[in-house]
Amino acid sequence: MTIKTLLITPPFTQLNTPYPATPYLKCFLQSQGYEVFQVDLGIELINTIFSRAGFHKLFDSISPAGRKLSRNSRHILKNKTNYVQTIEQVMSFLQYRDNTLALLLCNENYLPRASRFSSLPDLEWSFGNSGVNDKARFLATLYIEDVGDLIKDAVTPYFGFSRYAETLGMSAHSFAPLDYALQQKENIIEVWLLELLAKHIEQYRPAVVGITLPFPGNLYAGLKCGQYIKKYFPHITIVAGGGFVNTELRNLAEPAIFNYLDFITLDDGERPFSSIVEFLQGKKKQEELTRTFIRIDDEVRFINDDKEPDFHHADTGYPDYSNLLLDKYLSLIEMANPMHRLWSDGCWNKLTLAHGCYWHKCSFCDTSLPYIKHFESAPASVLVDRIERVIAQTGHRGFHFVDEAAPPSVLKEVAKELLQRKIGISWWTNIRLEKAFNEDLCRLLAESGCIAVTGGLEAAADRLLQLMNKGMTIRQAAQVCDNFSKAGIMVHAYLMYGFPTQTEQETIDALEIVRQFFDEGLIQSAFWHRFTATAHSDVGKNPRKYSCTVVDQPVGRFARNDLVHKDPSGCAHHFFAPGLNKAVYNFMHGIGTNMAIKDWFDFPVPAISVKINYVKQAIKVHR
Repeated sequence: MTIKTLLITPPFTQLNTPYPATPYLKCFLQSQGYEVFQVDLGIELINTIFSRAGFHKLFDSISPAGRKLSRNSRHILKNKTNYVQTIEQVMSFLQYRDNTLALLLCNENYLPRASRFSSLPDLEWSFGNSGVNDKARFLATLYIEDVGDLIKDAVTPYFGFSRYAETLGMSAHSFAPLDYALQQKENIIEVWLLELLAKHIEQYRPAVVGITLPFPGNLYAGLKCGQYIKKYFPHITIVAGGGFVNTELRNLAEPAIFNYLDFITLDDGERPFSSIVEFLQGKKKQEELTRTFIRIDDEVRFINDDKEPDFHHADTGYPDYSNLLLDKYLSLIEMANPMHRLWSDGCWNKLTLAHGCYWHKCSFCDTSLPYIKHFESAPASVLVDRIERVIAQTGHRGFHFVDEAAPPSVLKEVAKELLQRKIGISWWTNIRLEKAFNEDLCRLLAESGCIAVTGGLEAAADRLLQLMNKGMTIRQAAQVCDNFSKAGIMVHAYLMYGFPTQTEQETIDALEIVRQFFDEGLIQSAFWHRFTATAHSDVGKNPRKYSCTVVDQPVGRFARNDLVHKDPSGCAHHFFAPGLNKAVYNFMHGIGTNMAIKDWFDFPVPAISVKINYVKQAIKVHR
């Protein structure tokens, strides 16, 4: 019996490029002889909304008298005609179908403007006189975001361009709020979503639908799809898995979620999914399923017959992007910063060089979970074969290697293989700022097409980096960033504040270190994250080791990951967030690196205790 499968990415992940979960699983299942199709409902829904017909229906569905709307929303509604007349040109430009529209979009009288345009940067400074295309893409992005603000205010507060109903999926110890929300009448956005889903089910007529749930912001929409299938296509089996499931639902005990799904799988999807398909074919018994939750007699049961091993990374194949509408993704510029724009500009082929993290020791990371702790790579020849196959399929030569931390040894061999085969690509990836990235390796990576790397500078304090078990120092990180900089490779730094025992002094000193990194040209972009203890990290499992305590919370039957912790020896971290974010935002625009650190805060802070030339001296010694 042949079983036809449809894999779905529910709204929303990214607007500019496909999420790689379904492409990888599609390739694998096809290699096993199955007929598989895939759709990205997120990008299809965006294209439905942001169209002339979509704008007509969207604006007509909003009654100014029906609910209290913001002044900004009322302003947009009054300009309905201008929005309807310009949306097709904007989408054509953002999808790289017609770059001749750039000058028109830059005309300040052409695009209707709402609140997103109220604090425009100096466009000539940001883009220069010759950067007309980038300037137009930036303005078109603001236009799109203005309409997003209208949808959030007038249609549904759940809306977001990289998430939908994220608050319902975050720290959801109880399933009840999600269950309640799923019973409410669909808004126009959800009606369009379900119409798209129905169209694909009628087109492909699958026996199995697989739904990837990578983030909290996909959960509600994924379950909404499952709800629709259960109601109108009850013969279809629904399987869910993905990053959210793997981190949040490991202790699932809530049977109500199976009103929307039939199977929920953990960790790498190849073995569990193929086991489910074999079970449906009658080739396996229910007890032979792998890492799978099911509902039996209104109770959740976890079945894990582990007699068959997982497939090796070298055997899982490459991401197959067929069926996805690659010409419908939008290339946006949310910020003029050239490094920061990589996340939203360009349809990057996403590829994994290695499974897991070769370091897997950071105390804040989910190192107890298989997607981190189980490290495995594939030969460089196999990886470059995959690169060539993806290029042939998509026609795109830009790659984002989405590793937890790309190993220097693997990057070196892949770079050499790319150069030997004379394959010209542009690529970026996430790394650890470790000493293996010396000048020679950085030059080799640049020669092979590396344009940027991202890496964790984290708390930017040696004491805390040691406590985090990062295996690096600030001096070492500065020298590595210097090597990348001299090779012409941009660097984005992930920053963290609020780690247990972090003091006010360390927070202020961290911002000074970050300022020096920007001032010396060692990093081009950065972002602060507030530390959160998670159930699968060493901090979450052994809080006493980090001088903090995890607050006892009611154990729910649904999701569990983020933990509430108390840090009696640390400072009131939330007070520092506005100043930290404001400073880094300005640093990314080339502004304020000559300002005193205290000037970024609206309350008294300690004077810095690190040398004002600490980073300069670190790279001077290195050079």
